Amino acid sequence: MSEHHQIAGSSQGEPLPEGRVGVRVRVPLSGCPSGRWSQDLSARLAKELVGHPAVGHLRLNNIVHGDQIILEGVEEREAPLLSKALRRAIDATNAAGIEDAAEPANVVQDQADAIARQVDE
Repeated sequence: MSEHHQIAGSSQGEPLPEGRVGVRVRVPLSGCPSGRWSQDLSARLAKELVGHPAVGHLRLNNIVHGDQIILEGVEEREAPLLSKALRRAIDATNAAGIEDAAEPANVVQDQADAIARQVDE
């Protein structure tokens, strides 16, 4: 089954430390995307923003954290452009048909449970 995620609510802004440019914007997602979906989104968003001078301070690597997109360095003048570009990038990533496949486990569940029990002791 293809992996699909959407914006799931209103974005929240946070000030950055003094000396940094812009703000941090947290965009809630409908779920926790896979690493592959997240990387694809970052690449598609970067492509959407190529040639736009207003995104000079924006950080686009590793933007997905759990069930949020976190954009750092968002300036007021670029917010409207970023909104449209982000939605197009999400739509394109969803349309790419990235499979929602679990990564292979490094141990069997019984072994993971046995290790967890040792932590409880």
